Amino acid sequence: MQDLKQTLQNECYGKDLEQRKHWYSPAAKAYQQVRPRYPKDLVERVIDLAQLSSNSTLLEVGCGPAIATPAFAVLGCRMVCVEPNPDFYHLARQTCEPYPNVELQNCSFEEWELEPQRFDAVLAASSFHWIPPEIGYPKAAAALRPDGHLILLWNKELQPRYELYQQLLTVYQTYAPSLNRSYEDSTTQVAILDELGQMAFESGHFKDVVSEHMEVEVTYSVDQYLMLLNTYSPHLKLETEQKQKLFEGLRQVLEQNGDTIELSYVSAFHIARPI
Repeated sequence: MQDLKQTLQNECYGKDLEQRKHWYSPAAKAYQQVRPRYPKDLVERVIDLAQLSSNSTLLEVGCGPAIATPAFAVLGCRMVCVEPNPDFYHLARQTCEPYPNVELQNCSFEEWELEPQRFDAVLAASSFHWIPPEIGYPKAAAALRPDGHLILLWNKELQPRYELYQQLLTVYQTYAPSLNRSYEDSTTQVAILDELGQMAFESGHFKDVVSEHMEVEVTYSVDQYLMLLNTYSPHLKLETEQKQKLFEGLRQVLEQNGDTIELSYVSAFHIARPI
């Protein structure tokens, strides 16, 4: 647990608020295009467990370019979505045009003016780890009605097959050794997500944490996969010249293996009730 908390401290909520507001701006459109959506069966399970309906009121924390938002907005429920990044905010506005019940606010959750016990659910899709836990959990709990639910959705990083990973690793060792990370098989990804769910319980503001996950397989083109990599924080922070050399090397290896790449990842949710 300590290792995960330290990683989050260094990579996410350790950044100051202004950094976090603009972190994804260079890759905002790529993020919208190639980040995976959340599996329909997983979302339906969440809606069922949290007893969401057209009469519900949801607060989405860090909606990004609205990757998960439409899956809930289609219910016809009222949604207030806060997003600090201005580029994501504008993309989310375009995505949510068909949903008049969705209200978007260009601000961080930290800056958002608390509306106590107003919401049936607080939703965060791969975003809650960006908020300092001493702020995020108590504020989310305070925004919920007594019978409400905190909903944390997660998509872990997409992984190529292990043989291809080993080939790509030699490129990373040459051009970006700081990005070398152990291969995350599905068991590893589930363990990491379990730790994230445990953090909600350990906050002291939530109880009855329920979690489920599923393994997902997708196929990307080489261009799509490289675009996807550029939306992950470790690649985003690389200097331009270093990134160019790295991506040229990665492309060469990928194209030697064909036009498409088979990828897998774990998608999951945690649902909890306020104490």
